[in-house]
Amino acid sequence: MELVFLGVLILLMIIALSSGFPVAFALPGSAIGAIAIAAFCGYVFTGDSSSYFAQDGPVQWLTAGITNFRSLYWEVERDTLIAIPLFVFMGIMLQRSKIAEDLLVAMAQLFGPVPGGLGISVVFVGALLAATTGILGATVIAMGLISLPAMIRHNYSKPLATGTICASGTLGQIIPPSIVLIILADQLANAADQARTMRAAEYKQSTGEFSMPPEMDITSASAGDMFMGALVPGLVLVGLYMLYILVRALLKPEVAPPVPHEGQYDRKFFISIGMSLIPPLTLIFAVLGSIVTGIATVNQAGAIGAVGAIVMGGYRLSPPGRRRYVPLLVSLLSLVVIFVLQKTFDLNVKNITSQSDMIGVILAAIAVAFLVVAVLVSTWRTFRIDDTLRQVMIETAKTTTMVFIILIGAAMLTAAFRGFGGEHLVRDFLTGLPGGFWTQFLVVMLVIFLLGFFLDFIEIAVVVVPIVAPILLADPSANVTAVWLGVMVGLNIQTSFLTPPFGFALFYLRGVAPKTVKTTHIYKGATAFIALQLLGLAIAGYFPGLVNYMPNRTFLTSETAPPPVNPKLQACIEEQIFPLYLEEEDRIVMAIDKARRIDLSPLPDRYREPLHESFDLALDTFALVDESLSARTSLDAYVEDYKPLHATTRQIQIRVRSIDRRIKQLETRLRRLERDGADEQEIERFKNSLYELGLERRTLIDRLPPQWEEQRAEYKALEKADKSSRVAYRRNVDAAYEPLQKVLAVLKEQDALAGMKDDVERLRSLLEAGVTPENLDHVIEQFKLTEIDLGALAGVNDIRSSLTASRRAVSGEEVNVSEAIALHEAAVAELERELSWRKSADGLRSALGEYDEAIRDTIGLRLQRRLTQDQAEDVASCLSGHRDISMSF
Repeated sequence: MELVFLGVLILLMIIALSSGFPVAFALPGSAIGAIAIAAFCGYVFTGDSSSYFAQDGPVQWLTAGITNFRSLYWEVERDTLIAIPLFVFMGIMLQRSKIAEDLLVAMAQLFGPVPGGLGISVVFVGALLAATTGILGATVIAMGLISLPAMIRHNYSKPLATGTICASGTLGQIIPPSIVLIILADQLANAADQARTMRAAEYKQSTGEFSMPPEMDITSASAGDMFMGALVPGLVLVGLYMLYILVRALLKPEVAPPVPHEGQYDRKFFISIGMSLIPPLTLIFAVLGSIVTGIATVNQAGAIGAVGAIVMGGYRLSPPGRRRYVPLLVSLLSLVVIFVLQKTFDLNVKNITSQSDMIGVILAAIAVAFLVVAVLVSTWRTFRIDDTLRQVMIETAKTTTMVFIILIGAAMLTAAFRGFGGEHLVRDFLTGLPGGFWTQFLVVMLVIFLLGFFLDFIEIAVVVVPIVAPILLADPSANVTAVWLGVMVGLNIQTSFLTPPFGFALFYLRGVAPKTVKTTHIYKGATAFIALQLLGLAIAGYFPGLVNYMPNRTFLTSETAPPPVNPKLQACIEEQIFPLYLEEEDRIVMAIDKARRIDLSPLPDRYREPLHESFDLALDTFALVDESLSARTSLDAYVEDYKPLHATTRQIQIRVRSIDRRIKQLETRLRRLERDGADEQEIERFKNSLYELGLERRTLIDRLPPQWEEQRAEYKALEKADKSSRVAYRRNVDAAYEPLQKVLAVLKEQDALAGMKDDVERLRSLLEAGVTPENLDHVIEQFKLTEIDLGALAGVNDIRSSLTASRRAVSGEEVNVSEAIALHEAAVAELERELSWRKSADGLRSALGEYDEAIRDTIGLRLQRRLTQDQAEDVASCLSGHRDISMSF
């Protein structure tokens, strides 16, 4: 019966949406209506309001709804959605500032003489507006009012002209910053969590192991990752649009003739072009550049964009005059001064240690004050002129409120869909399709494309994505990233703005187009660009690196990049450096032999003996690399024949598990019916269903290949050998490099330790002066500060331990100054011994440093603090592909 009420839910939603009822209320209304009907029928006919729910019941659904509401508005960690009002504000402010009009006129003059130049200029402006405003309606209307009459006047083909304007207006949905991408990032973050749980459960069920290796975990998506992932595919779309227009203009000049510039290409012309082009480009660089370089998070970049839009709007709305650009120039100069000061001084007020630092902080405060004044003046201008600021704030509040209410409604609808068993139904359908992940993916993409004919992008993003994304992300055969899936969905959703009959871009253009432009012209023109969007979707799907590379590169080159020892990086790092071992074996072996001849006698035994052993371990590396490559070759060769058997068997087992879930649900329902004394015919019907499912289950089990267990065991043995060889290699190189790393760190800090000598000895005078209740806190504080400074140095644990013991001798209930002095003397003696051997061993730094230079990018790579720029780019490129890990499940 739960499927009946699932149908009721879908029917209510279709009726509400098709009747023109606001989406923000249609989604939760449909959910509430279906839940209420199911609960009422269950209470009336069975005495239990939860009878017609596949899982939980109306009370649990209401609890889930409250939880979703709280998580949307009160969870501090879920800050992705904060960026929405900031970017909406930025877009509306720039749109009201008439930036689009300036750009369209300037670019038309610049590109006009090129075949198809007006069309190319529209695409170029659409891309720039996408990266600044991202407001589809405003962009299409502006280009329809300014560019469309000019294109028609110069004999452009009406379908080509209208299609170009509509398609260019939709670029704001995929080129960051985009509200669509932020919403998708929020939905995919939750979907990734669910997929992670599903994959871990499948791994446990398939292997019997309780913990899944971290390298098999789901790669989630943040809004910043989505922005970086969508950037290149968005530019690919721009290139496809421009190329299409240019080719058509060259093949059929009459559809897009060149338009000569009537004026002169003089200094005045290029100044006007620069004044139109530089401000939006600067804002794009400030917003996206701050995210790419790791200077700002997405929310902080949104704030930068909002403030930048206010400054741009302030000068653009002001009448011509001397003071028009003063706030802009002051803000730019202030930012330059702050940037220079940041590079010159440490502007952290907690780190002020000298007069120079204080001067830097004061100058920075003055620059910030000028910046604030410039922003306030610009804000006052936008408020005073045409009441622009107030109107922008109202529109921002309306748009943001609509998005948030739709998100809450969609969460309620999704919870109802799951309550009626819809999620299991979709999962069973998708996992039952032949062809694995890619068939499932193509079906989902087709459904989203078809829904785009009738639904808005937000409805698709918040209703469809939470249902299908966990299923696709959990599949280990493709092992796609959430960023790639989100960008693919975003590119697909983008077509919804062009697909008749409800494509919003078509309606916006129809509202401002001249009467000579027919609706059929608009539909015909949009068709070609829909095909180009699908081509862009196919390109991004076939080359996942176009999506995944930028997020990976940004992450691996950021200040918070993981060290090379991170488990998720190992496969790609070894893929990069194993060939280096083969190519540079002679050079590395020579470096090891040379290092073995170094006289290490100045080193204490605790450093010398491990370092001697590390040379032998370094030589063992090459045999371990050969063993690892051989084990991987054997595994890959076996997988070629084993993979079809594995896929067939796992497909059967997935269907068996699906039947087991249905049997469990029916058994629960049957026990409930028998307990409540239900009709015998109803009970018999359930028993028949259980019997049929049992027969189907036995039939599937009989279809399992007889050689499965044997070949699975052989595969597991080869996989274990491969894993063991990799683990042996990693332990060996760590043991071969760590002693060298410790010795170099100790020798490098000789001067720093010598500088600590006076601080350590000064503590004795504090003890000899006597420890009284009045000065006890001061003495303890001085000891702790010295211990902290020593803690930052390598190889001084004995010194620090003695000082700690000395401090405790005077900080306990009984103050024992003589014991504290004796312990302090032991610390000073240990310090003297440490400085003595370090000084005599200082000559080793050059020879050991040369050895370190020879092996740090191979044997020592795992223990480096971070990857170099080139290494990070290579690993990012490697991680950008999708690795099939299904054999491990």
